[in-house]
Amino acid sequence: MNAANPIGVFDSGVGGLSVLHEIRRALPGEDLLYVADSAHAPYGDKSRQFIEARSIAITEFLVSRNAKAIVVACNTATGAAVTTLRSKFSMPIIAMEPAVKPAVTNTKSGVIGVLATSRTLAGDNFVKLFARYGEHVQILGQACPGLVEQVEAGDLSGDKTRLLLERYVLPLLEQGADTIVLGCTHYPFLAPLIRQITGPTVAVIDSAAAVARQLRRRLEVGDLLADEDRVGAESFWTSGRLANAQPLVAQLWQAEVKVSALPSQSFE
Repeated sequence: MNAANPIGVFDSGVGGLSVLHEIRRALPGEDLLYVADSAHAPYGDKSRQFIEARSIAITEFLVSRNAKAIVVACNTATGAAVTTLRSKFSMPIIAMEPAVKPAVTNTKSGVIGVLATSRTLAGDNFVKLFARYGEHVQILGQACPGLVEQVEAGDLSGDKTRLLLERYVLPLLEQGADTIVLGCTHYPFLAPLIRQITGPTVAVIDSAAAVARQLRRRLEVGDLLADEDRVGAESFWTSGRLANAQPLVAQLWQAEVKVSALPSQSFE
């Protein structure tokens, strides 16, 4: 590994692009590799063994592209696979954690809502967060089936998406939540619509910027930061249909992009 090598980032689909945006802001000189495992999104309804196997295979693909660090830009994959990834690979591996700690600092009502997949809410990471920070505040976990699929379809503001969000968000507000944590990397793309539903007095937060800062710290410690005077490039792969991925990634990345097919031989 050396400082000129790229950073690998992956998610169950396109949600991790919300994290990639923050990485690009924090590290403008880095080359970034992004894998969307959209053929298997959402991970939230998959078994732990399946998610772990996909995470290992995708990480191996990114290592084959000389990645110097890996960002698991998926809360569900973090819970299911990050311990195994760190045992198998020697480079820095940065993982997601729902922004419960800053939410506890922010809340005035003492009630926090966490929107996430059912697997994230049931995972050890969230249980530990609840135990660590839930003594003096009420933390309400809300599973959100269907939201990942809406983002994967590029529907960020349609009637179906709004109805789903109202179903998940309004009960949290009725119980007094004044802070909403986005516990899935797909959900920041729905933040404008969520804020329409919550109104301006409710804070909506996620952990993407914190992950980017942690990545930068790890690269600095390892003397792996790229020259910040250069302009970093991005490369994108998907396991899904290219005809769907190309316009969707361009929509969410807000730029013209080239998306390549994830080589199937990487997973044999």
